[in-house]
Amino acid sequence: MKRINFEEALKLYEMDFFELGERADSKRIEMHGKKTYFNINRHINPTNVCADVCLFCAYSATRKNPDQYTMSHEDIMKTVEEIDQRGAKEVHIVSAHNPNVTLEWYLGIFKKIKEGYPHLHIKALTAAEVDFLSRHHGLTYDEVLDLMLENGVDSMPGGGAEIFDEKVRDKICKGKVTSDQWFEIHKKWHERGKKSNVTMLFGHVESRENRIDHMMRIRDLQDITGGFNCFIPLVYQTENNYLNIEAPITANEILKTMAVSRLVLDNVPNLKAYWVTSTVNLALVAQEFGANDLDGTIEKESINSAAGAKSANGVVLEDFIALIKNSGFNPVERDSLYNEIKAW
Repeated sequence: MKRINFEEALKLYEMDFFELGERADSKRIEMHGKKTYFNINRHINPTNVCADVCLFCAYSATRKNPDQYTMSHEDIMKTVEEIDQRGAKEVHIVSAHNPNVTLEWYLGIFKKIKEGYPHLHIKALTAAEVDFLSRHHGLTYDEVLDLMLENGVDSMPGGGAEIFDEKVRDKICKGKVTSDQWFEIHKKWHERGKKSNVTMLFGHVESRENRIDHMMRIRDLQDITGGFNCFIPLVYQTENNYLNIEAPITANEILKTMAVSRLVLDNVPNLKAYWVTSTVNLALVAQEFGANDLDGTIEKESINSAAGAKSANGVVLEDFIALIKNSGFNPVERDSLYNEIKAW
């Protein structure tokens, strides 16, 4: 089957809305049937003190947020104990780039979790964090990645990707990991036999062309490594940050972008409608526009909720399952690497 090229991908946005949805839905059904994956997970954001000044971020405590915090390992382990008792399978740990703590603070927590709860999957450290730790502690990317493995990290989240176009990055996150560095880090991680995800932050100053370019770059690396489990389009949140985007992106444009993603990224198996940034209701609709994953119950989330997302306290498992069923899909609990655990 002929692959969609850049120009064709751009034209998909001009298709009739429902026709585009049907096309993406057909691809989704071909790949996953009516299954919608989720996992029982908990996000932990151990610090909001950040050396970087990304204009889109409402979480960082360096500028606008006066409420700086850095959790102790003891506090983090208390949280891990609680979530383990509630049946969580994954702990997802993403922080700001805190220059005031040691490398041991970052890595030691993974070791403690893995030693105390070896059955928990640790998804941790974005490529942006890896780049920061590399620069701040004078280590190579290889050295940081090897330390992650030694201390129990199982997979990497897809954060820090934002938009890969360098001009857009220059505007929204100047000084942060570059697009080339982001891909270098994930390529090295994949070469170690490990999996990762990849995100795209959209709905701010980027163009449709920027989004397509972003997808094409992902597809190119995936052809080489096959290491991306999932693509996650993240809807930009408009509150409490310095980009000053007045009107949020429309639901129509969000769903079109989901559908285009499913059709362009023919080699990335899973497409996640991350309800944290899109709202639960829109994520449920996105199941009919190519999405086959809704992330998970999450329990607590700090980064996107700081910018206005209604995600601070997660979703109750029973409600999550009922929502998927009521929208006409089959909820399937998965582990972090998309092995099926239970069909609900």
